[in-house]
Amino acid sequence: MTAVRSIISASGISRGAEICLQSCGGLRRELDIISREIFSAQASPHIQLQLSAVSTSDMSMFSTGILVLTSPLHALPLRIAPVLSSAAQLVERTLYVHLHPGLNLGSGSPPRPVFIPPAADLSSFITRLYSKASNICAHLDVRVLLTNVCANSAACLPNGPFPTPQSLSHSPEVVLTDFPLHDPGQSHQVTQCLQMYMGHCYVCSPSLKSVLLHPQLTGVQEDKEEGVMDPEERTEPLETYSDVVVGGTFDRLHGAHKMLLNISCLLASKRFLIGVCDQMMLKKKVLKELIEPYSLRVQKLQEFLQDVKPSLQVEIVPLDDPFGVSVVDPLLQCIVVSEETRKGGEAVNRKRLENGLQPLVVHVMQLLKDDHHTIPEEEKISSSSLRSRLLGTLLTPPKDSPHLPLLPYVIGLTGGSGSGKSSISRQLEALGAVRIDCDRLGHEVYLPDTSAYRRVLEEFGQELLNQDRTINRPALGKKVFGNQGRLKALTDIVWPEIAALVKGRISQAREEGKRVCVLDAAVLLQAGWTDMVHEVWVTIIPEEEAVLRITQRDGIAAEDAVKRLQSQWSNAKLVEHANVALSTLWKPEVTHKQVLKAWNLLQKRIQQREQGHAKVTTSSQL
Repeated sequence: MTAVRSIISASGISRGAEICLQSCGGLRRELDIISREIFSAQASPHIQLQLSAVSTSDMSMFSTGILVLTSPLHALPLRIAPVLSSAAQLVERTLYVHLHPGLNLGSGSPPRPVFIPPAADLSSFITRLYSKASNICAHLDVRVLLTNVCANSAACLPNGPFPTPQSLSHSPEVVLTDFPLHDPGQSHQVTQCLQMYMGHCYVCSPSLKSVLLHPQLTGVQEDKEEGVMDPEERTEPLETYSDVVVGGTFDRLHGAHKMLLNISCLLASKRFLIGVCDQMMLKKKVLKELIEPYSLRVQKLQEFLQDVKPSLQVEIVPLDDPFGVSVVDPLLQCIVVSEETRKGGEAVNRKRLENGLQPLVVHVMQLLKDDHHTIPEEEKISSSSLRSRLLGTLLTPPKDSPHLPLLPYVIGLTGGSGSGKSSISRQLEALGAVRIDCDRLGHEVYLPDTSAYRRVLEEFGQELLNQDRTINRPALGKKVFGNQGRLKALTDIVWPEIAALVKGRISQAREEGKRVCVLDAAVLLQAGWTDMVHEVWVTIIPEEEAVLRITQRDGIAAEDAVKRLQSQWSNAKLVEHANVALSTLWKPEVTHKQVLKAWNLLQKRIQQREQGHAKVTTSSQL
């Protein structure tokens, strides 16, 4: 197939990166999404194109890519930011990184992969790469591959690091490189060599494409602030250990996790043991209800490590206490910790000494700064910050509800006692939603001479009446509290009556042309009212905070507040049914930002739903 080659000047969109693209299958996909202007067409095998202002999402053409870095390790810290910026224009999901310092793709002879030794500058560069990636291209799942890193040359495979091409979890569709193209006439030769090289290393897509990213570094000074090491420091060897251990939650694998795992893989020559926090270790985690299930976290770890260093023996075990197997395994030699958990590593060694075992080498990793953090998030990259960013977003897509009218769009808002549900519903009301207060409707169904009023007296007796012939609800509560049978008898009477009133309020909102209703209902899920709503939103706070709020608000003892909460659905169970989760744990302005984010995203979903409905209607009329 004839190769179509082009040199694209992309300084306006990729921070000074010069991109040379060879497309084996033609430029059809690129032409679909790149707005371009031919500004020079000379007698040359290359067509120069200038890209107009194009967003990152528009430039994303490949799901998975692999970046081959050929620059010397001491120079890579300066190049990695523009290279990642350019790669992020072309890859939208997974970006693998393969290191081969000094690789020459322009010699004309087929290049072969070689082993590279672990060294201090390699460790420093990996740290810097994940730090930059977390802030430049946080949407990408970046993975630094270490299959070709080997400490002991005698132990390395005789046929090189890739006797057969390595299969990756996601098959690369494009290979990118920072190899400098000094002569544009060599672009075809270089891209062919690049594809041949990749064929030796990894199993790639049959339609693999090649991209040359040549960062322009004019004016960039090499200094230690930019992470460039002195020459005498660059070749310092990195001591390795047969058995290495780490521990953590590993929720929603992020850059700091990957850095920790990658460095651990550099240090480990034989076995990598990982303790993953299970239920007992999650109790005090922020927004613990949003933590991924243990099995999913383990699955993601296994996939990542299989990609990064498949030769390692990986063992993943549940962590039910702060120490786990690290204090009883005699084969362990090194524990990898962060600056924040250094004391934990020291505590492990004290326990090992008590158990008659050798202490571990404590390898300390720096924390990665989160340039995108906001109040109340941590300054470091952390899972708790990522979980807090989920608040107000769509956790799971809404179920199809063809039985419900298009508008008004009904939000069912629920949460435990003291969770701040009512304050959130009032904020949504201020933004334009019609608020339907089910607690108030519950009072209405008990009014004298209503159907529920008569049935409650028949079921529970005339002694419930006050002097003004209203039902004494506290007395009624005592009759049903702790008695599931009597409670069900009451709810079977009351809940259908409340539901009928809710439907009436929704119909009224529809007649008035309202677009959104929020159904404020503590028993939304228990009562089975989800068939009246398009989405379920839940409010969650830690139990200790809920107890404090209930005791202050209602003037009851803490043990009574705990009993009340235990009689309700747990936060975890609520979140299982939630499309959107919110939390009032922090200051009111933080909650308001959540609500505003949730509201704006909701408006987009409603608009998309209306557009989809309009298309269906138009098609049916044709």
